[in-house]
Amino acid sequence: MSDAGSLQVQDLVFRFPQQTPLLNVPSLQLASGHSLGIRGVSGAGKTTLFHCLAGISTATAGHIVWGSTDLCALKADALGRWRHQHLGLIFQDFHLVDGLSALDNVLLPAYFDSWKPAQPLRERARDLLAAVGIATLDRLAAVLSRGERQRVAFARALLMRPAIVMADEPTASLDPEQRAQVGDLLVTLTRAQGATLIVISHEQELLARMDRCLTLQAGHLHACSNPESRPAP
Repeated sequence: MSDAGSLQVQDLVFRFPQQTPLLNVPSLQLASGHSLGIRGVSGAGKTTLFHCLAGISTATAGHIVWGSTDLCALKADALGRWRHQHLGLIFQDFHLVDGLSALDNVLLPAYFDSWKPAQPLRERARDLLAAVGIATLDRLAAVLSRGERQRVAFARALLMRPAIVMADEPTASLDPEQRAQVGDLLVTLTRAQGATLIVISHEQELLARMDRCLTLQAGHLHACSNPESRPAP
């Protein structure tokens, strides 16, 4: 895995005009291949931080450097290319295309490069779906259960072997049994690939599996008081 998965954040500020900063993060580091969990109450700014770190939202000030690339210095088209090359995203609401099969949903990132994905990518998509327990590849996303939809989303995020995987509340909409299963899949598959993992979550069990855990409170990051979390790398 390249160094594209290492993160350095410095003096990050995000605010709307004429308002108090929603985010104020003086410093944040994460080594390539390590995992970070971020928790916080509703309205603390978790999704805003997620979007800034993913290059979806533009910070008001500061630097977000993945590897040697400062997202704050890139224009929209360059950000899109960077995300495609280095980042796998997982959202609470899955963002699948209901009219496509499970297999074609996983292959969506490949369609940005070619209308006909290469056979090795198609085989990888099948292997990933098998790894997450989806056996019927041609079933439409519209008829999948919520747990199955999230598993397909995981497979899609890993398709292009990204250096970074980011998940926003990946288990929040699932029942307790599915949360445990899907959370285990997320951690296991990401570690097997050697990718950096950032998870926004309220789930204590999932956060405890991260190398490091931080709490976002009023736009500021603090060390978690969770005694089960692993020590920071």
